[in-house]
Amino acid sequence: MERAERLDATQNRRRPTRAELEAARELTVSDIIRRGLRVLFVGINPGLYSAATGHHFARPGNRFWPAMLAGGFTPRLYSAYEEELLLTDGFGITNLVDRSTATADELSREELREGANLLTRKVRRYRPKFVAIVGLTSYRTAFARPEAAIGRQHELMGASTIWVLPNPSGLNAHYQPPQLARLFRELWTASQRAAASK
Repeated sequence: MERAERLDATQNRRRPTRAELEAARELTVSDIIRRGLRVLFVGINPGLYSAATGHHFARPGNRFWPAMLAGGFTPRLYSAYEEELLLTDGFGITNLVDRSTATADELSREELREGANLLTRKVRRYRPKFVAIVGLTSYRTAFARPEAAIGRQHELMGASTIWVLPNPSGLNAHYQPPQLARLFRELWTASQRAAASK
């Protein structure tokens, strides 16, 4: 898909067609990032819907944006098209692996491990206080931490605290909205405490 086509779809906020979704394979989505963020959220990789629209967590039914509201990160329910508003409050979004796929299962162990190396370099450059990786299984694979659990991790990434959250995809039936809200709220509380202690 040409960049102009993707921008047109974004500006019109229409649902991508099946052909546009297929054409979005291998596309990337630009980071929402700046130095010194309070929390940098890290998705696994863009889905085809996100790649087709050029926005993170854009697929209808993805629970990231409702969890951000319920967790206290946003003052109202943002749409993916408003993602840059996060920067104002000190939050950002990137991905572990840049290329888009229909499902995260299409990513190889090697891609995830390479993504971990690239993310580590990015985090050292931008220095967020917290790095919130949204997807436990991918975190375990990418960082060779098979016993990792949801929540704060013992190790750091550079000087940043690592926090793991569940994948908010509607396909992840293990976590329902109330659980996602509670887990996102725990990170919000920790980030507030860290900001207050400066």
